[in-house]
Amino acid sequence: MSLRAFDGWPESLISTAVDGVAVTAAAATTLLPPAGLFTLPQNFFSAPGKKLQIKASGRATTVATTPGTFRFDVRFGGTIVFDSLAIALVVTNAYTNVGWWLDIELTSRLIGAVGNCIGQGTFTSPNVLGSANVAMPIGGVTAMLPWNSAPAVGGNFITTAAQQVDLFFTQTAATGSFQLHQFELIAKN
Repeated sequence: MSLRAFDGWPESLISTAVDGVAVTAAAATTLLPPAGLFTLPQNFFSAPGKKLQIKASGRATTVATTPGTFRFDVRFGGTIVFDSLAIALVVTNAYTNVGWWLDIELTSRLIGAVGNCIGQGTFTSPNVLGSANVAMPIGGVTAMLPWNSAPAVGGNFITTAAQQVDLFFTQTAATGSFQLHQFELIAKN
């Protein structure tokens, strides 16, 4: 048996039992229904190293030839603290109502009047570029996030103020549909 440092315990801050609105526009749109929004209390990030995890899943439809790209961003009070960057999609096949899974971890780096987090994550779906272009059923490809880039510190926010957490999605082509079915925000204490 090996011993390891105590990592703390996960605490579910909020989870949704309501679907988000199906996103069909080529514009940044919140994926969360109103019941999925959560406001972090003042001083939630009380020390560097405090972590949040976001888990989300749902369904997506994309067309062949011109599916555009997918992009996720996490916002605290409107400030983008994590950006997945544009995720390339398969252009040879259309996909209808295929499942997707998103997992993002944010770690506070700096706290106070100017605070920030660094984030990394994964996005899994059959229509991510790199998937085998064969008839269904098809396995998904997991994209490391941020897509095709080194991890970076997100935008600055005030950690001593309350911050509403929101998950946004942008598709660059209004030729598909993207919908959230499950969401959970977890504090890693």
